[in-house]
Amino acid sequence: MHVEPQVEHNWLENLLGEWTLESEADMSPDMPKQTSVGIELVRKLGDVWVLCEMELEMPGGDTAKSQMTLGYDPQAKSFVGSFISSCMCHLWIYSSGTLDDAGKVLTLDATGPSFSGEGMSQYQDVIEIVDEDHRILHARLLDENEVWQEFMTTRYTRKK
Repeated sequence: MHVEPQVEHNWLENLLGEWTLESEADMSPDMPKQTSVGIELVRKLGDVWVLCEMELEMPGGDTAKSQMTLGYDPQAKSFVGSFISSCMCHLWIYSSGTLDDAGKVLTLDATGPSFSGEGMSQYQDVIEIVDEDHRILHARLLDENEVWQEFMTTRYTRKK
C-alpha cells in the first residue's frame, strides 16, 4: 500500500532533529514544581510518520525514557499518534489532532488516568512551533469545571 504524503505530513518535519529540553511540571498543589532536563531525537519513519525518542533526567536522579509517534490520517483528516514512557504503564493514544490556521500549533487529544487515580480524564498535548529552532509542549488536563489546566511545559531547543 502506498500513501502519498500530505501537507500535514510535511508539517511534522518541523520536529525532526536533535533537541535539548527543559520541562517544568506542576503535578499537585501539595508539591513544588518539578524541573527536569533531557534530550530528544526526532526522526522520520518513511514519509508519513515521525518518531520522537526522549530521555529525561527526573528529580531524584532517575532517568525516564519515552517515545511518541505522530502521523496524519488523511481519511479521518486528523493527526494521530501515541505516547509511552518508562515511568508509567498507560499507553496514550492521540485519538485526534488539529493544526491551527497559522500552522504553528498542533493540538493532540488523549484520554488517560486522572490525577486522583480514580477514572479517566481528558488531556491535550499542544505542540507550539516558536521558530525553526524552538518549540514548546504544553500538557493540559480538562478539569471538573470543563476548563483546560496546564500542568507541564516543556521547552525544546534544537542542537546545532
